[in-house]
Amino acid sequence: MDKLHEECAVFGVSLRQGPEEAAGIACNALLSMQHRGQEGAGIAVASGSRITCIKDVGLVGEVFTSQAMERFPKSTVAVGHARYSTTGSNTLQNVQPFVTEYLTGRIATAHNGNVTNARAIKDRLSPIGLDFSASSDTEVVSSLIAYTIIQTRSLFTGVAQACRLLEGAFSLIVLGSDHRLVAIRDPWGYRPLCLGENDRGVAVASESCALDNCGFSFVRDVAPGEAVLIENGRIVRSEQVLTPQKQSMCIFEYIYFARPDSVLEGLSVYEARVNMGRVLAREHPVEADMVCGVPDSGLDAAVGYAMESGIPLGTGFVKNPYIGRSFIFPTQQQRENAVNMKLAPLRAAVEGKRVVLVEDSIVRGTTSPRTIAAMRRAGAKEVHMRVSAPPFVHTCYFGTDIGDESTLLANRLELSQIARQLGADTLGYISVEGLLEACKGSRLGFCTGCFTGKYNSATGDAAKDSLEQV
Repeated sequence: MDKLHEECAVFGVSLRQGPEEAAGIACNALLSMQHRGQEGAGIAVASGSRITCIKDVGLVGEVFTSQAMERFPKSTVAVGHARYSTTGSNTLQNVQPFVTEYLTGRIATAHNGNVTNARAIKDRLSPIGLDFSASSDTEVVSSLIAYTIIQTRSLFTGVAQACRLLEGAFSLIVLGSDHRLVAIRDPWGYRPLCLGENDRGVAVASESCALDNCGFSFVRDVAPGEAVLIENGRIVRSEQVLTPQKQSMCIFEYIYFARPDSVLEGLSVYEARVNMGRVLAREHPVEADMVCGVPDSGLDAAVGYAMESGIPLGTGFVKNPYIGRSFIFPTQQQRENAVNMKLAPLRAAVEGKRVVLVEDSIVRGTTSPRTIAAMRRAGAKEVHMRVSAPPFVHTCYFGTDIGDESTLLANRLELSQIARQLGADTLGYISVEGLLEACKGSRLGFCTGCFTGKYNSATGDAAKDSLEQV
């Protein structure tokens, strides 16, 4: 569908006792966060003085078959990653975690975000003999951390000092061959990261749903600029190592990226989406017979719209559960064809009705016309589209795949023209102010640069297209 590509999922676990099943826990966690990245997956475990890493392109279940899982040595510590490429192409060389060897050890690095000065760092490291085989900013970050560990002779200090040189977005989990984990979040808080515990150990994840599904109780979010050292299933050190900057968590986590059963910075993702629907109903009321959401992430905002407006909530589409998110298909034509297979309008529910159709976002406007046309073919009398994200007019430098601004629908057409192109009777976007109101329960402030063009941190000297070539 016409969706933003998601960032990535990171996970780490350290166990104290019992079966040495860190790899299996990491696999389950990545399955829980498959929605965040569907191009590649990898897990690295520490055993003895070695790090064993298995990774490949594809979905988590495709990469980690029963045969692949048997190749992991027994271990109490692991780090995992599910990837969507925001820098670097979708090749095996760019799949994480990245394992970097140095004189006295090795590390495995998993990264969610986009480091905007990666090219400058790479240019500094290449002359001193560091080799790069991939085109990902994570490889650069992992090499920088390894180099700094050599200087400081400390995993924790090495990670902290290396990250002081980074600009942009990064939530990192670094596994050392000494069986320790370091988790660190950028000082703006762009990408989520949280900690969980149970009677066996500690886990760190991009989303709390992964903790829940693996039997860990949510403890807290990692603070922006905080580094956490985990050893033998316990948090042994927590320190603010990066100076906190203006809070800038990506607000699209609440709109679309995160699972609705996750809680980010104290605010339920589900609650935030319901609030967005309520705001939409107040900002863009319309007379209609039913409200329905476009599966999946439009469904919760549709609940809010129905609650606030008093218009009955209904089911407008039947979803084919065997068709994955259409953005994983490599060509636009394949993505558009997948929409027809993925969503079928429910004629019995919409025929003869004036329908409010709630969608989470419109980026390039390539698939919404098909969705609306399908609803009309099913007999909908009117289709009024409501969108729980403001119009996208600017690129993103911090891990979300918004590239060339000329491709964004809201940059090419006025609101009335967009409605006509989509085939909607009326069209209403939530305002930036309304979106912030819906998400006011979050402890952090937000980056809304893709809507406003105002970024809270440096975007680097390179253009977005140049960043993709790191």
